[in-house]
Amino acid sequence: MGLFERVFRGSDEMFAKAEADVNALVAELGADAPMTMPDTAYFLACIYAYLGKKVTTVGELQATLADVKAMMLREPRTNSIFSSGVGTAIAAEMIEACKYARSATPYEGTSYHGHFTDAEVRELGVPLVTRDIPGFVVMIGPAPSAEEAAETIKGYQSRGIFVFLIGGIIEQAEQMGLAMGFPVRVVPVGEDIWSVGHVISLVVRATMIFGATEPGDYDAFMEYSMDRIFAFVNAYAPVNDITVACGAGAIKMGFPVITNDTNDMWAVPKSLIIHTDTKDWIDTSLEARDIKIKVTNIDIPVAFSSAFEGEIIRKADMQIEADGSRVDCFELVLSKDAHEIEDHAIILDGPDFDEFEPGSKISFTMIAEVAGKSMQSDFEPVMERKIHNFLNCIEGVMHTGQRDMIRIRVSKAAFEAGFRAKHIGEVLYAKIKSEFDTVVDKCQVKICTVAEKNKDLRAMANKVFDARDERLKSLTDESVEVFYTCTLCQAFSPSHVCIVTPERLGLCGAVSWLDAKATNELDPTGPCQIVTKHNCIDERVGRYEDVNEAVQKYSHGELEQVTLYSIFEDPMTSCGCFECICGIEPCTNGVVITNREHAGMTPLGMTFSEMASMTGGGVQTPGFMGHGKHFIYSKKFMKAEGGLGRIVWLPKALKEQIRDRLNESAKELYGVDNFADMIADETVCEEDTEQLLNYLTEHNHPVLGMDPFDF
Repeated sequence: MGLFERVFRGSDEMFAKAEADVNALVAELGADAPMTMPDTAYFLACIYAYLGKKVTTVGELQATLADVKAMMLREPRTNSIFSSGVGTAIAAEMIEACKYARSATPYEGTSYHGHFTDAEVRELGVPLVTRDIPGFVVMIGPAPSAEEAAETIKGYQSRGIFVFLIGGIIEQAEQMGLAMGFPVRVVPVGEDIWSVGHVISLVVRATMIFGATEPGDYDAFMEYSMDRIFAFVNAYAPVNDITVACGAGAIKMGFPVITNDTNDMWAVPKSLIIHTDTKDWIDTSLEARDIKIKVTNIDIPVAFSSAFEGEIIRKADMQIEADGSRVDCFELVLSKDAHEIEDHAIILDGPDFDEFEPGSKISFTMIAEVAGKSMQSDFEPVMERKIHNFLNCIEGVMHTGQRDMIRIRVSKAAFEAGFRAKHIGEVLYAKIKSEFDTVVDKCQVKICTVAEKNKDLRAMANKVFDARDERLKSLTDESVEVFYTCTLCQAFSPSHVCIVTPERLGLCGAVSWLDAKATNELDPTGPCQIVTKHNCIDERVGRYEDVNEAVQKYSHGELEQVTLYSIFEDPMTSCGCFECICGIEPCTNGVVITNREHAGMTPLGMTFSEMASMTGGGVQTPGFMGHGKHFIYSKKFMKAEGGLGRIVWLPKALKEQIRDRLNESAKELYGVDNFADMIADETVCEEDTEQLLNYLTEHNHPVLGMDPFDF
């Protein structure tokens, strides 16, 4: 009975705190005061998910206390501790929500993250389905020592595990100088145990966004988190009762708890694991959640993990920089005959990093030459685009751009650890051979740091890039024999299927037609399957009999038909990790597009999060469509409704990012110049549709001459 009593005492303690905080909030602000969490369309997500209630005012939050209290059962049964545990998690969310009722930024000025925005939840979509993030860990500390805390955190980081920190372990990580934050996937959530409510909020929103789970369907949320979200908890002794109660909720969600506390604890295989040697917790945790880590051994002196992809290296921390906007730089993948390549040769022409003054901007080029019986030239740009991901996984290396507009920074810390130019070659060799093993038999890497030579090499590379661009221009939906499916996201959205065509990439922005083609060659039974296109039913909307058969098959019967070019007639479904979303703006007969990075309002009176909540999880929502950034300037974008000339509003940053390609397509389609300038953005208006219409009229936007939408 000891463990049961600990859960009950802990849940009572959390509820008492929540009740006191909520009642104090009502007394301070009044029952009608708004209750919102920043940048989310899911209200207080735990309450919305498990109880099916939308909390929009402080009074509604207070009214929910009775529902939470009712979850805290007291019978000596497993169901009672699980129900109490989930109730404890909801109470934790209520405590944190009280802070946000008083201030939208209650953690400003601290190192704590607090609430996760919907954009952050969606940002996790792609790396979760690709298994770049194989799982989550919630570490509740402090650990036995700051050194062990740092070692364990970095151990998880090196395996790609997303790390949430709660309590004293945050101070230990700071003491050891660990880089923390969402971009590097080590997040100091909060000082108190009730900050765990933010982690559970992230979990249930992922379930609604990617799984289309209906609010209030308690069992469906539990099933989804258990089967599809690979998370676990590490709780260091001494574990207080309130943390034990939270652990009961975690176990109910399918998240094993590993602890070294033996005080009134019962070991439960795969669920509650008592392991006194905390230095072994990583392997124990991964085994408990059946997480298999694919390890590629790379001979470099620093860590290599997807957790470092978001690492920013400031100028003051930089040892050396290659910047293609200032000096001659590029990255290139070229196919060669096998006899021309010495496998695993890393060839450096010119001085190494230690021969340049600290802070130098150097000319830097790299060519990965590959050979294989199944290698095709179309795979070269696919591999090339992966270089960005490969190099960003190196601890202490930052990479941006592509082709001859790259920037690479190496930190002083990485340099002092022994990182040199050849190690970039080692990474390229290992990752290309590992990820493209079915088409690449041999690979060698040539690196040059001689400015005079790189000028000529860059000219050669640009000829290759120009030839590829001409090849890509010839790739249209009409010119190819087949399309491809992409079902990568079915790990989280079981019924979603992307149909990838040359002019419509996957909505996540990460899978082009060439990527899908390469994926099919690499893994013929994998997520990208061939879709023939012999039987066109309606060319205007892009309706194909073969495509309908494919979506019926790969959505497991959930979808009957989709169109490729319409936002109204059976539009493509979305999983939830789309880069952008567009929605009909009826006053202008146009569409508004916003992207995940834009947190502001749109002329639809909705933010990205609110627009995105209209679709996702594999459902079709006429009038709304998730898509990739590059699809915006495609000539097939909304072709059935008049095309990209319907775009009336874009966030300014996104508009600038795609300006040249957008103008080029609009010129070809409508004969207009500088189309991007005709599109309004947040500097013109946010919610005011009258201002929007005036702007479109002043700039003679082509939408004004188009037929009204046929709703």
